[in-house]
Amino acid sequence: MSKIKLSKEFIRSTVKLALNEDLYPLGDITTSLIDNDKTVTVKLISNQNAIVGGLLFAKQTFALIDNKIKFNIKKHDGSRTRKGSLVAIIKGKAKNILIAERVALNFLSHISGIATKTNEFVRLAGRKTKICCTRKTIPNLRVIQKYAVKLGGGINHRFNLSDEYLIKDNHIASSNLRALVIKAVKNKKGKKITVEVDTIKQLKSILGLNFNRVLLDNMNIKNLRESVRIAKKYYETEASGNVNKKTVKAIASTGVNRISVGSITHSAPAVDFKLEF
Repeated sequence: MSKIKLSKEFIRSTVKLALNEDLYPLGDITTSLIDNDKTVTVKLISNQNAIVGGLLFAKQTFALIDNKIKFNIKKHDGSRTRKGSLVAIIKGKAKNILIAERVALNFLSHISGIATKTNEFVRLAGRKTKICCTRKTIPNLRVIQKYAVKLGGGINHRFNLSDEYLIKDNHIASSNLRALVIKAVKNKKGKKITVEVDTIKQLKSILGLNFNRVLLDNMNIKNLRESVRIAKKYYETEASGNVNKKTVKAIASTGVNRISVGSITHSAPAVDFKLEF
């Protein structure tokens, strides 16, 4: 899988785009009403229990507005914070802190939200089953969202369509399952191959072919457990479909190696943070 790299330049360019979106074309016309250059010390506070993520994005936001602003981090990415906890202390000109505030908090809220939701699934699934994300991400934010998943204790599925073969139901609907798998095996060139099946009959039809992982999609617990029993000698197993906080424990109890959950990226609620002046 393509590696997720949060280089300084990546963070800087991502934050710069976000600031351009917020400040184009006339800047912060409300904050420009403030005449003085008062220096303030501001507390960044978590308004809820959460896994913190995105602090370097927040820090970079303030730095791009005013490189004299001091951003003193009190929590690190991936750490657990409680409601009312101090996350960072910010010191600088009030006007410039106000300009950067919302963009900085947006990065924190979104990344922390995904990390927090991922961690909830990780804890419910237990130690033997891994929680992984999917490609159901916001366009152009995939690197950030997959980074957040790892902060929450999850793992990343393929990053893009070139990372590995994933033969899904819609591929199968337009071709032949076994023929597609055989063709992928011949052309894999070091790439992993995952094959999706939704029935035990489909699974048995490809058993023994030389691929890496079987994705058991939308199966009930009984069929999922039986499929894991059949497949585990040959392949890594993954479950998907109808995965939520009420069902994930039962799915994990089947012995499946990992569970993919689209909602941890596409539907994670933002974590509430505030600046306390």
